Order: sequence, then structure tokens, then C-alpha cells
Amino acid sequence: MMASLDDPAMADFVVQIGRVNAEADGSPGFVWRLQTPEGDSTGVRAYSDSRVLFNLSVWEDLESLFAYTYRSGHLEPFRARRRWFERFDGAHLALWWIPAGTLPTIEEARARLERLDREGPTPEAFTFKRLFGPDGAPRERLLRPVPLDGERRTDAEQNAV
Repeated sequence: MMASLDDPAMADFVVQIGRVNAEADGSPGFVWRLQTPEGDSTGVRAYSDSRVLFNLSVWEDLESLFAYTYRSGHLEPFRARRRWFERFDGAHLALWWIPAGTLPTIEEARARLERLDREGPTPEAFTFKRLFGPDGAPRERLLRPVPLDGERRTDAEQNAV
């Protein structure tokens, strides 16, 4: 971040956090997101630098995450991110598949980001630009760009980000 969350320069970002998180929570395919016991997603610190916000979530499939990220109310603050965030040195997003019913840890997420930095996209850590399926096979594109409203994939593996 360019400044701490209580700095007036961050006010336009901070005012959107609750709405953006609520939209994620209600989105088709959303499973879970990391937050403090009090429900604060910005209170989680994965790095010693307090200006690094850490977001970790689980989605049923890549398509649901993509739809939320790029085709919802999340897009507006995402496009404006340079107003509040410095460019991160290294990978800032890693995708990977996890077995249904499990949750990733901060340590696992950090390791996946580091692996992506070292090795580039692999089935163990990849990006939307270079996708892999749950079986580890490369995928050319998303299976469908936007999930149907209310559709859930209960038998599919989940994807952590």
C-alpha cells in the first residue's frame, strides 16, 4: 500500500472493502476467505511489512473467481489499484487446486507465490494467463467465462488464490 489504512490517502480504498468482500461472499462459486476471528480481512499480516495486504480465498472453480475479479463490482477498485498500491516486486497472485473440504494456509500461499516467482507457472502455482486443470494438465482457456447465476459445482475440486 502507499500508506497505512488509516491514512486519508487510503480512504477511497478503505470505504470499498466491506462492499467488495460482501460481493465476493455472495458470489457463485465462493467458498472461503482468510480473515481474523473478528471478520477483518485487512487485519491478516503475512509479511513483516505492514503495507502488504494479503488476500487468500477459495473458489469452486477458476471461472467463478475470474467472473468475480473481472466482471463484478470488484473490477472498479481493481482498475484503480495504482492509486493505493505500489507495484509489488514479484508474483502477487498464485492460483492452485486444493482438495474439496480443505483450506490453504498463509505459509502454503507464500510458498506458492515464491514457487511461481522461481519457476513460472506450473500445476502447483499458476496464473490466469497460463492455466492448469485439477489434473495438472495445461488449459488453453477457462471452461466458461461467467458461471450461470447461482450455479455451484459441488463435485469439483476447489481452487485457492
